[in-house]
Amino acid sequence: MDHDRLTGLLDDTAAAVAGELDRYLRDAATSDRERGERPGQYKLDLVADEAALAVLRRGGVGILSEESGLEDPGAGVIVVVDPVDGSTNASRGLPWYAISLCAVDDEGPAAALVQNLATGRRYSAVRGGGARCDGMPVRPSSRHRIDESLVVLNGRPPSHLGWRQYRSLGATALDLCSVADGRVDGSIDCTDSQLGPWDYLGAALVLEEAGAHLADAQGRELVVLDHTARRTPIAAGTAELFDQLLELRARW
Repeated sequence: MDHDRLTGLLDDTAAAVAGELDRYLRDAATSDRERGERPGQYKLDLVADEAALAVLRRGGVGILSEESGLEDPGAGVIVVVDPVDGSTNASRGLPWYAISLCAVDDEGPAAALVQNLATGRRYSAVRGGGARCDGMPVRPSSRHRIDESLVVLNGRPPSHLGWRQYRSLGATALDLCSVADGRVDGSIDCTDSQLGPWDYLGAALVLEEAGAHLADAQGRELVVLDHTARRTPIAAGTAELFDQLLELRARW
């Protein structure tokens, strides 16, 4: 499948999820935070997943979804999807939650889209074609030292790591994309191998095409199509800051 068809499929999927989720959240009471079938899952995750699957199945691709697992693994392209990354934020009306999509072929990530479902901000990337936010090219910040940096955390570190400031926002895909466009300087996953490929793969291509840096804290391969795989991603805009964050993360 060529890149134009892939990006069109990702666009259509995001549009379907945004529309269905908007209807669900509009119709549900503010206090309606109905849980799904597994820990951490909400009904809104399932509503969004159904909308995403309907589009992706018509597109003839394999699917790896956080909510519904791996489907058609023998397809030439697998789309890794988190229908709502940051679903607790969505359930509480906090505008930091997104759909994350990454189309993976035999060469790795080929096209990606991460869209903030509350604000509409869209990060996109095509392999070899650069990264964009709302259609404009992005690039990371030039901070080299953690003591001059704003970092975003997933989870809680055991101690202050020397940052100038930090944020903990609750949606990894958007956190990582914010490194790609320089709104934050770095990102540290402080959990122990808790993030699935749907959490970071869409942002991973955005980061790569923007010229930023990303790796697993334990040195494991990030591009995996396994529903049981979990990783600890670390990202930064510069190689110097990236090395510092990796070293700090390795201490616990």
